[in-house]
Amino acid sequence: MWKGSISFGLVNIPVKMFAATEEKNVKFRYLHSKCQTPIQTVRTCPQCQEEIPWGEVVKGFEYADGKFVVMDDEEMDALLPDSNKAIEILDFVDLDQIDPIYFQKTYYLGSQDQNNKAYALLREALKESNKIGVAQITIRSKRSLAVIRVYQKCLVMETVHYPDEVRDVGMVPGVPEAMELPEKELQMAKQLIENLTTEFNPEKYHDEYRQAMQNAIEKKITGQEVVEAPARRPEKVIDLMEALRASLEATTSNKVVETPTEPSKKKITKKKTESPQKKSTKKIQKNKEA
Repeated sequence: MWKGSISFGLVNIPVKMFAATEEKNVKFRYLHSKCQTPIQTVRTCPQCQEEIPWGEVVKGFEYADGKFVVMDDEEMDALLPDSNKAIEILDFVDLDQIDPIYFQKTYYLGSQDQNNKAYALLREALKESNKIGVAQITIRSKRSLAVIRVYQKCLVMETVHYPDEVRDVGMVPGVPEAMELPEKELQMAKQLIENLTTEFNPEKYHDEYRQAMQNAIEKKITGQEVVEAPARRPEKVIDLMEALRASLEATTSNKVVETPTEPSKKKITKKKTESPQKKSTKKIQKNKEA
């Protein structure tokens, strides 16, 4: 989708850019309910009451209510930064210094030449130094901030939001201020997190809603009845301490099943109960003694 180069210092690496991700949403089109014909979007001017061809469409910025300043293509092109199609690395930083909130979209960067030594050199240098490159790039008339990092054996570019594009967290209502928490509850919460901690395996997670929607569409195509998903049971509102304790017991028992240990066995040992037959026998003996 883009061809250019990575440049840092005097090094220039010709690359091709490919989208690394894709949306997997189930896409619907709007239809006319009477005849199920796809509806068309028509450009009309409410003032002139007529359809407008693309040749008469211009770009305008609304600086006040109902007031616009028009910018033509020549004026906008003159303001574009250098479009030399280069990913210019400005700095190198540690990956953990950039909060994930800044990341926007991921692209794979493949070398234009499979035997490109400079590509392999940058990849290995980034991997061994555990650094990422902070860069700037112009894509489709937009100047973007980006980072260059290594994913498996490929160089990857992530477009990054500029600081003024990330909203101030102070705008979020209802965020609790710092407060003193009971030590026991905090320890239980930390233990619960520890019990649920595992290795990240992306293959483990699936979009169940999208799969259900695709199955329902397939059934409709073949004339089968679509069965609705069962309604979720309302959750019982319980005390925070009770919720932590119940969650902790559930996750602890799961851990015990996987890797049982002696202390854990004591926790899950059930109290021995007598059978109804044995209870009945004891009752008869007591009556006889009486």
